Amino acid sequence: MKPDLFQAPDYYNLDDLLTEEHKMVRDAAREWVKRDVSPIIEEAAQEAKFPKSIIKGLAEIGAFGPYIPEEYGGAGLDQISYGLIMQEIERGDSGVRSTASVQSSLVMYPIYKYGSEEQRKKYLPKLASGEFMGCFGLTEPDHGSNPSGMVTNFKDKGDHYLLNGAKLWISNSPFADIAVVWAKNEEGRIHGLIVERGMEGFSTPETHNKWSLRASATGELIFDNVKIPKENLLPNKSGLGAPLGCLDSARFGIAWGAIGAAMDCYDTALRYAKERVQFGKPIASFQLQQKKLAEMITEITKAQLLAWRLGVLRNEGKATSAQISMAKRNNVDMALKIAREARQVLGAMGITGDYSIMRHMMNLESVITYEGTHDIHLLITGLDITGIPAFS
Repeated sequence: MKPDLFQAPDYYNLDDLLTEEHKMVRDAAREWVKRDVSPIIEEAAQEAKFPKSIIKGLAEIGAFGPYIPEEYGGAGLDQISYGLIMQEIERGDSGVRSTASVQSSLVMYPIYKYGSEEQRKKYLPKLASGEFMGCFGLTEPDHGSNPSGMVTNFKDKGDHYLLNGAKLWISNSPFADIAVVWAKNEEGRIHGLIVERGMEGFSTPETHNKWSLRASATGELIFDNVKIPKENLLPNKSGLGAPLGCLDSARFGIAWGAIGAAMDCYDTALRYAKERVQFGKPIASFQLQQKKLAEMITEITKAQLLAWRLGVLRNEGKATSAQISMAKRNNVDMALKIAREARQVLGAMGITGDYSIMRHMMNLESVITYEGTHDIHLLITGLDITGIPAFS
């Protein structure tokens, strides 16, 4: 087992923009990744198994709902702290970050923002501690980029709701204790419902044969006449804007997380280039390798500045959905390109599990698609600057 020698690049002294609390939170997450994720993640990815042993550690570093108030079990941190935690976790693995992102932004966030006080007290402390794990049901087999076309629906049966339909590509679903599910009522209005494991007619088959996010559990949510207690409806917001608000929070976390994956690929390539000798000298001495490395650190630095500024705007309540889309799209694209370039620096060694690069590259192929595809985020920016929708 190779030691984790990661050293985070900070070419523009961005640490000077962070508070002592920010750095303390980040460093705690960084040390946890080095200690508990790096030693096991390659084997977990090779075996396509989610390492459930890390759930307790994720909770301990505040990765579950870090911005949720302490009275509900969260850490009460700001948005930059949330971003830094996601950055460090994705430096370890995008699939592990997906688990934390879903729990925080797609399960705890809607319960906190849209739920009743009773729902907050019932679910949030257990989600924050990792006693409960959750998932988020929006995407359907025939409705991905167009979630408004969903067919999953529920009917009012007097003392309960009856839920039918299916969701696909759901992170955490195979082991989730609860699912925040978005479905249409009889008038066609979208609402959020909390579905609990064990409810009759509710099943979560796992998706196998993935080449990406192999250390993350992905599956379906199937609802066959599931009786949902009326108190499980999220009462404080409905319409498509409700799940999209959750996606804003998750996409913000992804914008930071992708930087972590990029930093790991860059750091690996830089160290390898200094050590690998060809033609009698380290390959880092050759111009084409220096070009790759110089461009990597430039793009990482630009992404860091973009994410930091977005975090400031989020803290001030000023960040728009379109600004979040821009950062998600840019930073994931940046990370994927860096993974591909870093793999070339390592030559044939870059495809092996001895190094993290190929795993990051495969993971990022999912990250660039989920929670808004690369193209959809471009069209969101296009709509924002022209005022003209180009989605259809």
